Amino acid sequence: MSNFLVLYASASGNTEIMAEVMATYLKKLQHQVTMKNFDFDQITIEELNDYDATLIGVYTYDFGEIPFEVEFFYDELDMSDISGSICGVFGAGDSAYGDTFGMAVDLMYEKLEECGAQLHPTRLKVDLTPEKEDIENCEVLAEGIAQLVEEKAVKALR
Repeated sequence: MSNFLVLYASASGNTEIMAEVMATYLKKLQHQVTMKNFDFDQITIEELNDYDATLIGVYTYDFGEIPFEVEFFYDELDMSDISGSICGVFGAGDSAYGDTFGMAVDLMYEKLEECGAQLHPTRLKVDLTPEKEDIENCEVLAEGIAQLVEEKAVKALR
């Protein structure tokens, strides 16, 4: 059993739905899950080290920006070493914004990559409210993160 952090910001509730789907799926796999919301919970970069993996959900604000409630965390990553931390990134956006659709997901993914995180290759983006296929993709991402944790544990035993 592994310990996961699902950390998210959600303006319309869509990214929150995605976070809840992943948390529920991981719990069904008998993992421990802590959910935190950037709006309501105090979050530090160092806290990522307390978990086997972290799933970070961000909605895209305005024309491709990181949400204001995530900015401090995002900026703090520049001064942090999270080498080896397993992370996945997801979020909801609005395809009506064209080229900037889901850009906050890309920005967060790239920032985590720069800081040495071990990332699941999927940058999961959902257009507005998650539908059945999106829910399934959330579960696939959660499963993929759980597999990365398992692989890391097996390597550590060698």
